[in-house]
Amino acid sequence: MLRTTWIALVLGFWSSLYLIDAFLKSNRYIGQRYAEFQVQNGLQVSVAQLRWYTTCLNRCFIRLGQCKPRILTAWFTLGAWFGVLLMFVGVVLLTLTLVKSVSQEEGEPAVLTPVMPGVNLPVSELGYFFPVLLVSGIWHELGHAIAAVREQVRVNGFGIFLMVVYPGAFVDLHTDHLKAVSAARQLRIYCAGIWHNFVLVLFAIAVLLTLPYLLSPVYVTGAGVVITNVVKNSPVSGRRGLAVGYHVTSINGCPVTVPEDWRRCLGAVVFYPPYGHCMTVGKVQQLNTNVALYKGAGGQVECCRNDSVSELCFRYEMGTEMDKPQREYACLEARPITELARCHKASDCHQARKTACLHPSLDNSSRLIRVLHNTGPPMLYVGDPYLFGYSVSISGYVPKYAFLPIWLPDVIATFCKYLISLSGALAILNAVPCYALDGQWVLMGFMEHYVVKIFPNPAERKLINDLTLLFGTLLLGANVVVAMYALIFR
Repeated sequence: MLRTTWIALVLGFWSSLYLIDAFLKSNRYIGQRYAEFQVQNGLQVSVAQLRWYTTCLNRCFIRLGQCKPRILTAWFTLGAWFGVLLMFVGVVLLTLTLVKSVSQEEGEPAVLTPVMPGVNLPVSELGYFFPVLLVSGIWHELGHAIAAVREQVRVNGFGIFLMVVYPGAFVDLHTDHLKAVSAARQLRIYCAGIWHNFVLVLFAIAVLLTLPYLLSPVYVTGAGVVITNVVKNSPVSGRRGLAVGYHVTSINGCPVTVPEDWRRCLGAVVFYPPYGHCMTVGKVQQLNTNVALYKGAGGQVECCRNDSVSELCFRYEMGTEMDKPQREYACLEARPITELARCHKASDCHQARKTACLHPSLDNSSRLIRVLHNTGPPMLYVGDPYLFGYSVSISGYVPKYAFLPIWLPDVIATFCKYLISLSGALAILNAVPCYALDGQWVLMGFMEHYVVKIFPNPAERKLINDLTLLFGTLLLGANVVVAMYALIFR
C-alpha cells in the first residue's frame, strides 16, 4: 500500500468518526441518549483519539495487590532500583543515538526509528504490531495498579485508548493518596510499569530461546524445513511445483535440516559454479532428441523444442583437454539426468574416457535447482534462483501430526520478537526524564528520596529537577525529529 494511501485512510477514518460523534451529540432526538450511552460505557471520542474507561477491574487490582505482600514489596522495590538505573541508561543511550544519527551518512540505518504502520511497517505485520503494543501497554499499567494497591494508593479506574494508529492503556490513581505516601513508595509505583515491561522482554526472550523444546512434543526441528507459503502464480507454484506443507530435506544434494541450511544451500546455487551429471556418451547419443541449435532469449544455446516441458538442453565436451575438446549439445529428459552422479568435468566421473559431464545449457542468471521433498518426486526448477528464494517461505518446525497448523511456531516466534522490541522500547522511553512520561515522576521520586540529603533546600532540588526534565524532553524530542526526518526524507 502506498504511503499516501495509508495516510489518507487514517485521516479519513478519524475525520469520519469525529464528525459522526459530533452529529450524534448534537442531534436533538438521540443526542441525550447517545451521551448517556457514552458515560455508562466509559467511551469518549476526541480528535484522533478513542478512549474506553472502566472501574470494573478495581476489585481485581485490589486482590492482586493484597496477594503475597512481602513478595510484592520486594518485587516492586527491585523494580524501583531498576527504573532509576534505566533512567540514567536511557539518557546516555538517547545521547549516543542522537550523536550517531546526526553524524551518520545518508543510507546508513538509523538507531532509533519510529514505527509507522503502512510507512515502514508492512501492512502484513499489523496483526503483530497492534496486539503486541496493546499487551505491552496493559502489562505496563497493570504494574502501576498493583504497586499502587500495595502502597495503599486507591485505583480509580483503568482504560484503553487508540491514538491515531497507536493503541495503549492507562490507569487512574487517586492523586491525594499518591502525594501522601513517602518518596520511596512513590518510586515503587512510578517504576512498576517500566519494570513490568522489562520483565515482559525477559519472558519473550526465554520463550524464543526455548521454543524448540516447548514445541518438541508436537513439532520436529532439525529434520528439514516445511513450506509455509508459495507466491501465487510464481514459477515455483503449480501442479509440479512446491506447495504449502511440503517437507524439504535437500536442495541440489545439499542437506537441509534447519532454515539456515536452506539459505546456505540457495547461496551455494547462486555463488558456486553449477555442477553437471555423469552419463556415458553412448547413452547420451541414444537418448538425444535434439533439434537444430538456436539461440534462446537469454543468449544460451537451445537444442530442444519450444513446447517441451520435461526435456532440457545439456552441453558436454568430447575429447581431451590436449585435443581442444569440442562442445556438443543433447536434448534429454531432465529428471532422470538429475538423479545421476554429479560432476564438474568429465574426469570427475568414474569412466572418464567413455563418460560425459552434462551441464544444463542456461543463461548466466538461471540455474537448475532440484528440491527433494516428502510428497512425490523431486521438484525441478529452471530459472533465477533469487526469484525461487523470494517465492517460497519456510519454517524449521515440521509438525508431527497433519492437523497441526504449520504457521503456529513462526507466529509465536514473531510475536515474541515484537514483544522484545516494542516492550523494551516502552521501558526505555518511559524511563527517560521527560514531561508526560513515567520518567518525569521517577525523577521526582529519585530527587525526594536519594538527593534530599545532598540538596536539602527544596528550591535547589526543584531547579535541578526542572533542568533535568527540560534536558530529557529536548533530548527525546531531538531524537524523534531526527528519526522522522531520516524516515521521510532519506
